[in-house]
Amino acid sequence: MKRIILSTESGADLPKDLVEKHQIQVVPMHVIMEGKDYLDGQLSVEEVFDFHSRTKKIPSTAATNIHEYEDLFTKIRTEYPDSIIIHIGYTSKASASFQSALIAAENFDNLFLVDTLNVTGGLGAIVMYAASLLEEEPSIDHVRLIEKIESVVPKTRLAFLPGSLDFLKAGGRVSNLAYIGGALLKIKPCIELKEGKLVSTRKYRGKMNIVAEKLLRDYLDEYDIDRKQLYLIYSIGLDESIKKQMEELAKEFGFEHVTWMQAGAMISTHAGPGGFGIAGIEK
Repeated sequence: MKRIILSTESGADLPKDLVEKHQIQVVPMHVIMEGKDYLDGQLSVEEVFDFHSRTKKIPSTAATNIHEYEDLFTKIRTEYPDSIIIHIGYTSKASASFQSALIAAENFDNLFLVDTLNVTGGLGAIVMYAASLLEEEPSIDHVRLIEKIESVVPKTRLAFLPGSLDFLKAGGRVSNLAYIGGALLKIKPCIELKEGKLVSTRKYRGKMNIVAEKLLRDYLDEYDIDRKQLYLIYSIGLDESIKKQMEELAKEFGFEHVTWMQAGAMISTHAGPGGFGIAGIEK
C-alpha cells in the first residue's frame, strides 16, 4: 500500500506540533519587506509589526513559485519514493500559488491537488480534517480521501476580525474616509471567505472583547459547525483574557476540541496585531 503524504502552504498557519505529528509537508509563501524577499517563517510577526510602527507601511506578500513546488514535491518523492502526494492548497482566488502548484505537478505522477478556496485557519481546518481521516483510517484509498476532502471545501467557514484598521488602510483595503470613520466609531469589519475570496460581510462596533464574542455567537448562529472541532485564530497582540473568554464560550457551545492557531507573518501583514478569527467545518 502506498503511503499518502499531505502538503500545504505556510498560509495555513498550522501549529508546529500538528505539522510534526502528522508529518505534513509545508511550503513557504513570501513576505517582502524593505526590498528583501523573506520566506514566510524567516521573518517574525513582531518584525512585521515593528516595520509598520516605524514606516506606517506594511510588507507585501507573494505566492509560492513553480520551482519551490517542484522542490517540495521532489523532496517528498525522494524521501517517500512510492508515496501518493495530496496537496491541499491556498485559495486560487486570492493567490497565484495554486496555479504554480498545478504547473509544477505536471512533472509528477501520483500527485493530486485540492483547491480549498480558503486561507489561514480555514485552510488549516481542511488539512487537519484530511490528517485526522488518515489517522483514523490509515488504509483509506487516496481517491476516497480526496473525495472526502473535496466534500468539506464548500462547508468550511472562516471569519476574522482585524485588530485595527491600520493595516487594512496601509494595504489600500479601506479608503482614508472609511478609515477615519471606522477608527472614530471603533468599527471592526468582519472578513469572511466567500467562494474563495476575502470579503467584508458585516461590521462590529466596540472593544475587541465585546465584538469577538458577538462574532463567535453570530458565526455559530449562521453556520451549523461540527462540534467535534473548532479552530480559533489570533494574531499577536490579542489579549490573553479574550483568548480565555473565547475558548470558554466555545466549550459552552459544546465543542469537544478547541485548537488555537497563530497568524503567521504572511497573514499578519493583512490582519495586523490583535486580530481574532474562527474556522470550522459544517456538519
